[in-house]
Amino acid sequence: MGKFDGKVAFVTGGARGQGRSHAVNLAREGADVVVLDLCRQIDSVQYPMSSRADLQGTVALVEKEGRRALAVEADVRDHAAVEDAVRRGIAEFGHLDLVVANAGIMPTTGPGSLEIQAWADTLDVMLTGVFYTVRETTRAMLDAGTGGAVVITGSTSSFRGVAYDVDLLNPGQIGYGAAKHGVIAIMKNFARALGQYGVRVNLVAPAGVRTPMVVNDAFSSLRSASPPGWMANAMNVDLAEPQDISDAVLWLLSEESRYVTGTAVPVDAGQLLC
Repeated sequence: MGKFDGKVAFVTGGARGQGRSHAVNLAREGADVVVLDLCRQIDSVQYPMSSRADLQGTVALVEKEGRRALAVEADVRDHAAVEDAVRRGIAEFGHLDLVVANAGIMPTTGPGSLEIQAWADTLDVMLTGVFYTVRETTRAMLDAGTGGAVVITGSTSSFRGVAYDVDLLNPGQIGYGAAKHGVIAIMKNFARALGQYGVRVNLVAPAGVRTPMVVNDAFSSLRSASPPGWMANAMNVDLAEPQDISDAVLWLLSEESRYVTGTAVPVDAGQLLC
């Protein structure tokens, strides 16, 4: 038996990277999964974003685990689209139990990062989009009256500044840090209000993870120009694997953490210590 037999999960940003890993791991533990992703480029983002083919690839991997998947191409910045995705998921599977609000972008490099639109894009995806996702999914949980669990993807940037010189005070980078700080407030408020209804809300805070958001020429150039120790950690490792983050997410969603809510869990190899 799996940890999530009979459960239904809702994962945003699920076409690749951490989101794909979370969706597949949830399926491996018995959950059916609604997988939502934008599947198109945002102009302020320098690296290539996910595609429809990536989303279908996640669906295939979920189905390979013997579970059902519903692919939804939608923009978390669009409240009506998030509402519709939740409705579609419930219509398909009957209920909603687990949520990973994971969709994210990092427009911190390239010409797009210097445009003020990069600030709006970053906050819209990773702050407003998280609010819409958590708001609509937990409403469904409250309507059902059966409780549930939510995990928000934060970052070590939820706790620290990373701008090592004036060039990194660009709209994209500052927007990224502001959004990642802001989702802690979303998490804490929802956790406090919804605990009495059996709905838990937590946050996972990774350092760098080996995904297309980080493993690309743009971010490599940023790292190569950084001062020594910019992304240092106590364990002296480079990047975590998506599975490392999924292991923490699954624990936070599971009954093994049934009394854990309102908590941010770093998976950072001790980066916040340095």
